[in-house]
Amino acid sequence: MGDSAYSFSLTTFSRTGKLLQIEYALNAVANGRTCLGICAVDGVVLATDKKLPSVLVDVKNVHKMEVVTPTSGVCYSGVGPDYRVLVKRARKSSQVYSRTYGQDEPVSQLVKSTAGVMQEYTQRGGVRPFGVSLLIAGLDCSSDAASSHVPALYQVDPSGAYFAWKATAIGKNYVSAKNFLEKRWTSDMELEDAIHTALLTLREGFEGEMTAHNIEVGIVRKGGKFEVLTPSQIQDYLDEAN
Repeated sequence: MGDSAYSFSLTTFSRTGKLLQIEYALNAVANGRTCLGICAVDGVVLATDKKLPSVLVDVKNVHKMEVVTPTSGVCYSGVGPDYRVLVKRARKSSQVYSRTYGQDEPVSQLVKSTAGVMQEYTQRGGVRPFGVSLLIAGLDCSSDAASSHVPALYQVDPSGAYFAWKATAIGKNYVSAKNFLEKRWTSDMELEDAIHTALLTLREGFEGEMTAHNIEVGIVRKGGKFEVLTPSQIQDYLDEAN
């Protein structure tokens, strides 16, 4: 009996030690739009493709990048409705933290709570894994007294596993995007350089013309707030890249 006999069971391991529904969820992520992040010395940038299937869709009402806390934001690749559920859960968690401790939730705590929700959906009957991977950017607590907050970038997968990254990509063409980032990323990269690198990486595998209206870019500066750039701000960076 091969692994296919276990493919419809979420809570049963196959003979090779795999939960196949999680692997299928990762396939949904790999078929999604490209999303990437770069952690610089003074901030983090997230960039994502949000090319729409029809010109009739109102692009102003489509958001692939969301602010979760004042200092953190998230983007995704995979199934959009699953993403909305996780963003709602993350915002509730951050509000509980804020009311309890009187400060914004550090991005590492936000990642752990979100990953816990995703992991829970891999071991209960009657549910399925979330069909998304998330890139979460924000500010983290630092043990260095001279620097209270440090930029951080995390990836959370459908299994509930999470990793901190210097630069990474998810979704369609993530392999070529990662290879491009490996060649471009440097340990002393500043945020402005990271934004230009993110746009160049996104353009590498972009289908058609990349404009300020079919991508989204979000940044968080060290000591600042997470913000999603406006189309006019994105256009300025595209003009500089050209």
